[in-house]
Amino acid sequence: MGMKIVVLDGYATNPGDMSWQPLERLGRLTVYDRTKAEEVAERAAEAEAVLTNKTPIDAEALNRLPKLRYIGVLATGYNIVDIEAAAKRGIVVTNVPDYSSMSVAQLVFALILEHCHRVQRHADAVNAGEWAASPDFTFSKSPLVELAGKTIGIVGFGEIGRQTARLATAFGMNVMVHTRTEKRVAGLEHVSYVTLEELLRRSDIVSLHCPLTPETKEMINRETIAMMKRTALLINTARGGHIAEADLAEALREGRIAGAGLDVLSVEPPAADHPLIGLDNCIVTPHIAWATREARARLIGMAAFNLERFIAGETVNRVN
Repeated sequence: MGMKIVVLDGYATNPGDMSWQPLERLGRLTVYDRTKAEEVAERAAEAEAVLTNKTPIDAEALNRLPKLRYIGVLATGYNIVDIEAAAKRGIVVTNVPDYSSMSVAQLVFALILEHCHRVQRHADAVNAGEWAASPDFTFSKSPLVELAGKTIGIVGFGEIGRQTARLATAFGMNVMVHTRTEKRVAGLEHVSYVTLEELLRRSDIVSLHCPLTPETKEMINRETIAMMKRTALLINTARGGHIAEADLAEALREGRIAGAGLDVLSVEPPAADHPLIGLDNCIVTPHIAWATREARARLIGMAAFNLERFIAGETVNRVN
């Protein structure tokens, strides 16, 4: 029969464009697209292994799941699971590190390049007939910016921050880094390590790549935005909680920084009247940096590997 495995919220990881086969071969798999917090105990009642992406599993839910031995988080961040309560019950909790670094760094530059070239705005103008009606062979709808020689400040230097630095280097940019622990990284010996204040004051682009902790919560606020250049661009593909969103919206409206590109907000999905949505100089995407087909396939494969090793009596990528 094999162990009973339940995926609580599989839709974001696999909306139907790939197979769950790597997990199916490990036991009796049930996949739910979405699960409300109050449905967890009922749906996972007989499960020995549960996988979750964003559905919370708290101590109360754990107490109602006597057969549970394993929780696999279908993500790198695992704050949705009470890992201490799980440890007390002897339940192993694993995550999937570094499955989407290339994809996230790619979106960082998609957001940067959209600000530099406004590709969609110019393409829409062509489709609207503006080029056909133009007296000149070229025209622009917004300022156009070259990245070579500009300075990018990367806050946090894990694998995503490092991949962002590699791409920035390929564009001919200067790279500054602020991180808790300085590490010389092969191929990135040229980056300079600076204080957060120096990074904010000197960067043309600031890109956030640090975990959300009490120290980094709302690190971008009225005071720190005031340190930034008026021409600076802020990019956040990490966690929405890094930014005091009302402060940023006010700064963008008043032109105290030039623009922002955000793939994450503090509450997801956001309220319809969120202050950062609809601003001309702020691009907001719906938490898609991680979600390329390639990254999601790696995620499923690595989650299955974690569970397979657990079944074999060896835990990998355990977080508790």
